[in-house]
Formats: sequence, structure tokens, C-alpha cells
Amino acid sequence: MAPTKSSGKDLYSVILPTFNERQNLPIITWLLNKTFTEQNLDWELVIVDDGSPDGTQDVAKQLVKAYSPHVQLQPRTGKLGLGTAYVHGLKYANGNYIIIMDADFSHHPKFIPQMIAKRAEGDYDIVTGTRYAGDGGVYGWDLKRKLTSKGANIFADTVLRPGVSDLTGSFRLYKRSVLEKLFESTDARGFTMQMALAVTAKAKGYSIGEVPISFVDRVYGDSKLGGEEIVEYAKGVLQLWWSI
Repeated sequence: MAPTKSSGKDLYSVILPTFNERQNLPIITWLLNKTFTEQNLDWELVIVDDGSPDGTQDVAKQLVKAYSPHVQLQPRTGKLGLGTAYVHGLKYANGNYIIIMDADFSHHPKFIPQMIAKRAEGDYDIVTGTRYAGDGGVYGWDLKRKLTSKGANIFADTVLRPGVSDLTGSFRLYKRSVLEKLFESTDARGFTMQMALAVTAKAKGYSIGEVPISFVDRVYGDSKLGGEEIVEYAKGVLQLWWSI
């Protein structure tokens, strides 16, 4: 039985989309368990796997047993996209706070306590990890990838002016009720979804806090970012500018 929110205590649901993350998944799950246990926080992990051919689901099923009742697997039949994976995972999440992050160690769970503290500090609706403020940074990327990411954020900030330093970041903590409302009013479901959620949140008056994070390139597996996603992102910025 999955954890449920107990009276007076918050439950943090981590939604973790996976595709070919067989090697990474056991370690990120161990780190999540360690982080939440040390902080005496109630938590659960919702793994949303898009039919990985590398055996990710077999590993996930073992983790469900090993970390019961904290881990659940909610698979899908194919590679249906990152944004819809979060929507799918939210259907099964029990927490009143939702954390979205990557499974490849680019987002280290050690920053989660800082994000939780930041949210409480200002009663923020959203707390986002940022690579581009304070002592945040990016490690393991070549110059081309760094320039692409930084350029994408500058482009979006210039056009949309959302007041968020890392629009494309996907390491975030949401109040569940806020994320549900944003999903209802945001059509973007691909790589532009993170940007769309932040911009829509600002337009609706939701508050966003930031925590500097160290972003480290994936250890195992291949990046899912390609030329098509970059073009999709540019189109998404302009569509948001037109609609908001």
C-alpha cells in the first residue's frame, strides 16, 4: 500500500519519468530514500516508464519490493513524451507536494531539503532549482551544450520576461493543487512544458522561489535532447508570447 498523507504531516511525491534508465534507477532511488529518511520526511516515488527496452521496468519492479511502501511503478506502453509522463504520474501520486526531477543524476536529491526549506520560508507555490543564479552551475557539458542552454533561457527571458532565471530547468517542487491547475491550463507537453508551466504560473499570480543547484550531465545513457526538441522549444516560446 502506497503512503498516504497523515494528519498534520506533509507527503512528498517524487514523479520520475524514465526511458532506458536501468543503470541509474537503483542509485537515484537509494539517494531519495536516504535523503527523505535523514530528514524524517514522508515520501513516495512514482516511476513512470515509457516502455524502456533495456529492462528498466524489471529493475523498477524490484525496487517496488525493496522500498515498499514508498515506490510504485506506473508504466506506459510507449515513448509518449516527458510532459504527459508528469500528468500520468500525478494521477497516482498521493502527496500534497509534488517533486519532478530527472532520473540520470543531473538532479541530485541532496537539494530537495533546501527546496522544501525555501518553500516554507516564503510559502511559495513553486520552488525551482536553478543553474543560472547564486552558486548554481552546470558540469559535464561541452561549450556548445552550455551555450545552447544559456541561449535558450536568454531568448525566453527576453521574449516572455517571466522573472525566473532557469526556465528550462526540470527540478521543481510544486504545491499539488497548483500543479493540477497549471496542467489544466497549459497545453504544452514536450520539452517546452517546463517553460510553459513557469510562465503560466507567473501569469496566474503564483509565487516562485529559486534554489541554486549543481546540474551534472548524465552518468549512464544518452541525452534525449536533439535538434527537433530545440526547434520545438523556439516555437513554444513564440506561442507562449502570443497567448499570454
